Amino acid sequence: MQSQRKRHAVELFRGLPAHYDRVGAVMSFGQDPRWRRALVDEINPRPGMRVLDVATGTGMVAFAMAGRGASVVGIDQSESMLNGAITRLSGTPQLADRLSFQRGEAEALPFSDGEFDALSFTYLLRYVDDPGATLRELARVVKPGGHIGMVEFGVPADPRLLALWRLHTRAGLPLLGLTVSRDWYRVGRFLGPSIEHFHREYPDLPSLWRSAGIANVHQRNMSFGAGIVVTGVRDGNVER
Repeated sequence: MQSQRKRHAVELFRGLPAHYDRVGAVMSFGQDPRWRRALVDEINPRPGMRVLDVATGTGMVAFAMAGRGASVVGIDQSESMLNGAITRLSGTPQLADRLSFQRGEAEALPFSDGEFDALSFTYLLRYVDDPGATLRELARVVKPGGHIGMVEFGVPADPRLLALWRLHTRAGLPLLGLTVSRDWYRVGRFLGPSIEHFHREYPDLPSLWRSAGIANVHQRNMSFGAGIVVTGVRDGNVER
C-alpha cells in the first residue's frame, strides 16, 4: 500500500506532462535545464554504457544521455509522466534502440544487483518516505565504481538571497502556475515549503549519500544555491 506521501506525489504530477518541460524551465528562470545538463555532464554517458534514470518524468535527462550514445532505461511511478516520455520517444525514432521507459518505484527497483554502469535521478528524495533506504536501493543496482548523480532544489544560504527565494517560491511560483493550470498552481504552492522542510530534515546530503554506500560524494551548488547537483560512486559495499 502506498503511503500518503507517495499518493500525494502521484496525484501532484498527474496533470503536468503536457507542459512539464517548458513550465519547469520558466518557473526556475531557465535554470532547471542547466542543472540537468550539469548532471548529464557529471554522469558522462558514452556508447556501451547502460544507465538507469530514476524519477525520469518526461525523460529529459534520459533523452540527453541516450543522445550521447548510452543505452538508457527511464523509470517513474507516474503513468501520466511516462506517457509523456513515450509520446516524445515515438517522435524520436533514432533513439528507439537505446532508450526505453517503464513504470516502477525507486524504493523497490525491478533490476538485479549491479545491473547498470551509472544511475541518475531528479527531484526524487523529497517524495519518498525514507531517503536513506531509497539511496541504498538506488546504489544496489549500480556496478561498483559506477557513477550516481542527482538534481534537487536547494535553499540559498545568503539571507538576502533567501528572502528573494522565499518571495519567489511562496508568491511567484503559485502565480506562475495559475497562468498555466490549476494543477500547476497546486505544484507552485507545494514546492517552497516542501523544499525547505526537506533541507531542514536532511541538511547534509553528502553524509546521507555516504551512509548509503556511495563514495567520493560531491555537492555542487548552482544558481546561488537554488539548485544542487550531487554525485558519487558506488563503493561496492551496499547491502540490501
